[in-house]
Amino acid sequence: MGINTYNLQSVKKELQHMSSSQLTDLCLRLAKYKKENKELLSYLLFEAGNEAGYIQGIKEEVEDLYKTLPNHSYYQAKLLRKILKLVAKHAKFMASKPAEIDLLMHFCEQYLNRIEKKITYKPLRQLLSKQLEKAGKMISALHEDLQFDYRTDYEKLVTRAAETMTWINKHDYV
Repeated sequence: MGINTYNLQSVKKELQHMSSSQLTDLCLRLAKYKKENKELLSYLLFEAGNEAGYIQGIKEEVEDLYKTLPNHSYYQAKLLRKILKLVAKHAKFMASKPAEIDLLMHFCEQYLNRIEKKITYKPLRQLLSKQLEKAGKMISALHEDLQFDYRTDYEKLVTRAAETMTWINKHDYV
């Protein structure tokens, strides 16, 4: 006999029958046992109303992490993966595709500013390539008005990447 896991619809129905004090206790209990739950709850309670400020804070944190970039390519790739994990976590909290695109493009800009131009370490190269691809696909999935806004910035970013990094082919991304 295993533990039953109920679907979201069943959980939602059950939560609607609870009092506010019971809901508060449940939320606090969830936040107590998992760090990511606490971070999500903190975002929803204190930061969700100021998405632009939250995004700016994440960008500053990304820049600070880039400043600690080590010299060796292997360790650079490890730190960049850590930064991408941070970006993905916060993008998941915000549940906003434009915000995620903004963060991914900021990651790519910082990459172009901080990583050596003639790198040969393939995993390090792929980190930029994959994020440019991901941002391009996400922009294509947006509403037409938003696509236009992001497409120009994206094309500038790809052009800069192609000029800066010899191994980037602009036509692969635009």
